[in-house]
Amino acid sequence: MINVIIAEDDFRVAQIHEAYLAEVKEMNLVGKASNAKETFELLEKLDVDLLLLDVYMPDQLGTELLAEVRENYPEVDIIMITAATDKTFINKALNYGVEHYLIKPITIERFKEVMNQYNKKKELLKSVTDVNQDFLDSLFGSGEKQIEKPLLPSGIDYVTLKKVKEIIEIEFDGITSEKVGKKMGASRTTARRYLEYLVGTGEAISEHVYGIVGRPERRYYSKKAE
Repeated sequence: MINVIIAEDDFRVAQIHEAYLAEVKEMNLVGKASNAKETFELLEKLDVDLLLLDVYMPDQLGTELLAEVRENYPEVDIIMITAATDKTFINKALNYGVEHYLIKPITIERFKEVMNQYNKKKELLKSVTDVNQDFLDSLFGSGEKQIEKPLLPSGIDYVTLKKVKEIIEIEFDGITSEKVGKKMGASRTTARRYLEYLVGTGEAISEHVYGIVGRPERRYYSKKAE
């Protein structure tokens, strides 16, 4: 398990991120802090792997904590989750090796995506004893092919769209928007929006199928699954 601390001064936002974190496998929330002082108290007494850090806290900026965290707790990884978009903060986060920088408000889909990427990176590090260039390319991403992202309409995210495509491609008997939503961790309405977009682009087809209770349900099929 990866032990996580949430450092966030807004208790409502902290509760949302706690709920998001509960949806991610292998992650365990061990503490929450509402300011810099509480953050260091938790780092001192707990076994922490990952710190989810806000910038704007009442006693000290989160970016001002980075140097001290790196000096005293070098094994702790940091992901910034903040409304701060100032380039100074972003540059400082990069300079101190922050794993990721997320802008609030963040959706559960994006949160889970980043946390799963972090998990995979940790697992990759644990899986090898001998390091070579291929391994380092995989770890740092330089060996990955650059994907040209298409221009998408408002409300359609490239990563989420890719996930929806992957879901329907393996559902040879078709799948409803409700089931797609559950698989991707989103609402049925969100899933339907992406599915209808794929129908509109010709990458998927849909049809009404009568269920057990006699009411028709709309099922979606990938064109690749035909």
